[in-house]
Amino acid sequence: MTARRGFGDRSTSSLVERQMRNWELARSQRYAESERRPAEVQEFICVSRMVGVDDQAVTRPLGKRLGWPVLDRELLEAMAGDDSLRQRIYRTMDQRDLGWWETAVRAVMDGEYVRNDYFHRLSETVLSLGRQGSCIFVGRGADLLLPRNHGLRVRLVAPRDARVRSFVEARKMKPAQAIAEMDRTERQRAAFIQGHFGVAADDPLRHDLVISLQEATPEQAVELILAARRILRGERA
Repeated sequence: MTARRGFGDRSTSSLVERQMRNWELARSQRYAESERRPAEVQEFICVSRMVGVDDQAVTRPLGKRLGWPVLDRELLEAMAGDDSLRQRIYRTMDQRDLGWWETAVRAVMDGEYVRNDYFHRLSETVLSLGRQGSCIFVGRGADLLLPRNHGLRVRLVAPRDARVRSFVEARKMKPAQAIAEMDRTERQRAAFIQGHFGVAADDPLRHDLVISLQEATPEQAVELILAARRILRGERA
């Protein structure tokens, strides 16, 4: 299990800045090449995981294979929490983008479940990023925010004992501490998804593909995701 970046650290800031420059360049090129009506959102893959599963072992090589950025919890929270970054994202959108984006955000916020300032900022950020270019979104309920008729939604799972071992190794904790922290995190995630979307965090109907990392290696998981993407796109192997 790979150690995660701390919120607000230099690596997160540099990744955000680099990705912003890439989007701005790609978007200007795309609009210079075509005046076609843009799709609702660009192609995306959403990945969620059980606590203790090392999603980075899958998402990082997947991002490299596709040439797409991987937007994990730290990056999404950095973007959602920074007013200047969000304004910079919005400035890259034209009237066609803004019309769709405002409608999509309104539809999310008009729901009957918990709606607070953080959720509003997160929704705006995910929907605008989905409009910008192809991405891999990790967690934060992105699969429930983005249009259901687009993208591929993947769940990574593993047995509890394997996840505990991975958590102990990554966090340098004793097993009892790791189990308590994992259980706390699972409760927080479940409360976030249930409270904001009214669905169970582990509802299998959220996902197009569920991969057990007990049965598949991370390399095989990448190949399974790429194969599923080709099938959904109607491409030949």
